[in-house]
Amino acid sequence: MTKKINLFANLKSDFASGLVVFLVALPLCLGIAMASGAPLFSGIISGVIGGIVVGYLSTSHISVAGPAAGLTAIVLTAISDLGAFDIFLTAVFIAGLLQVILGFVKAGSISNYFPTNVIEGMLAGIGIIIVMKQLPHAFGYDSNFEGDLSFLQADGTNTFSSLLGIFDHIQLGSIVITSISLAILISWDKLPFLKKLKLVPGALVAVVLGVVLNEVFIASGSSMAIAKEHLVSLPVPTSFEEFQSIIITPNFAGILNPQVWVVGMTIAIVASIETLLSIEAADRMDVQKRYTNTNIELKAQGIGNVISSLLGGLPLTSVIVRSSANASSGAKSKMSSMIHGFLLLISVLVVPFILNKIPLATLAAILLVVGYKLAKPATFKHFWEKGKYQFVPFIATLLAVVFLDLLKGVALGIIISIIFVLKGNLKRAYSFKKEEYVDGDIIHIDLAQEVSFLNKAAIKSTLNDVPENSKVVINAHDTVYIAHDILDLIREFKETRAVNENIKVKLKGFKKAYYLDNSPEIANHVSFEHYYDVAKREMVKKEVVKENFDD
Repeated sequence: MTKKINLFANLKSDFASGLVVFLVALPLCLGIAMASGAPLFSGIISGVIGGIVVGYLSTSHISVAGPAAGLTAIVLTAISDLGAFDIFLTAVFIAGLLQVILGFVKAGSISNYFPTNVIEGMLAGIGIIIVMKQLPHAFGYDSNFEGDLSFLQADGTNTFSSLLGIFDHIQLGSIVITSISLAILISWDKLPFLKKLKLVPGALVAVVLGVVLNEVFIASGSSMAIAKEHLVSLPVPTSFEEFQSIIITPNFAGILNPQVWVVGMTIAIVASIETLLSIEAADRMDVQKRYTNTNIELKAQGIGNVISSLLGGLPLTSVIVRSSANASSGAKSKMSSMIHGFLLLISVLVVPFILNKIPLATLAAILLVVGYKLAKPATFKHFWEKGKYQFVPFIATLLAVVFLDLLKGVALGIIISIIFVLKGNLKRAYSFKKEEYVDGDIIHIDLAQEVSFLNKAAIKSTLNDVPENSKVVINAHDTVYIAHDILDLIREFKETRAVNENIKVKLKGFKKAYYLDNSPEIANHVSFEHYYDVAKREMVKKEVVKENFDD
């Protein structure tokens, strides 16, 4: 039975966090729309739908949905190939329907197979990207669009060259506002005299102060005044007709175009995978450790994409940057996501001219804090102390996310984790013990609970190393599954090599269904078992045990 949630139970904290997410999401929505080659308002529309519709339908308490940077390349190419934005919206409509179907067939369960160290590596990688991408904005150098997470940028440069370019484009006003904003954000919850103002989020104070400072710079004619290109740039409709033209509806004539279906399926798959990754990450960031029903999430995302397409919005997913800002701002429930959606809607309808006064430097300061929290040194230390099998997939995922992209990074981390699992499985297929006696040794091979074909090479090598005239006990008492390849290997060893090289083999604990028994054609096996068990029970001297085996 699903527990009923009171959305208004934590309204104070959820409103504060929703306000922070709104401030972060606004430039991201515009930047992603611009990079996708779509109308600017399409990014805002998908942000509104992601916050209100998906936020309401989702069972996630922390995740925030909206336009995703990971889809920009797909969207840009699709709009160009299909020839019109309204035809592209038909593909988004199809993608939404496919996601709903994926939810009903319970495809969301694949998220259970994402290793924790890979998810943490992905988060740390995103954190490093945020820091590196926002540092230029903090210094007044806005070469890449807000929301860009790619190492290789659209203008042919990369993240490192943008960082080096800071020194040629330093804007003193941006540095001052960034520094003051960071000071406010870091100290807001720590200084005792500020605790009385806890209901007011530090991010809001930083934004207001940033706007006021820049207005003072402009009014005084100071060289520190931040130019328009370094401020939020939200389109301002000048008439009702212009506002109506913002809403673009899908051209369903394109539904007969096979290419539209290919684009729709591509968006559905990529958006679903990114959503599941973000949901796993959001659940990890939830201080109350609540878990999201991923199948319901796919349905919610699908419905969100259907509605977004009908209103002229971009495809949306659950997104990590906004979810991280939500978690770090103290969100308690999904009401925070819904509030951010309503604020986006209100900002478009009522106060776009005020929002256009917000310096990107202030928003950069907010994101720098979010990025640090995702990639803080304690996380690296934690996985380092857990050993190489945890640290290597973590650091590999992190580096691949930074230098390639999110999906490739996670895929690499999962592949490395699987290799480590297989390697560990090979080692744990059996235990090997040799008891030394005066006149010869007894070799014990105890099989593990599950022995698959992957263990064939290791077991074959061990059996090949058994010397002539040995005594071998192969024990399967604790085994519930043995692959046929392994059974054939043991049978061949017992019936052929053991006979030719005078190796006495005793099989213990094998199920009758395996058709492996201690057949009478192998001499002295019954007495071997008898004397072995008696000797072990009575704890007699090793020399006596050896004499009994020679009988």
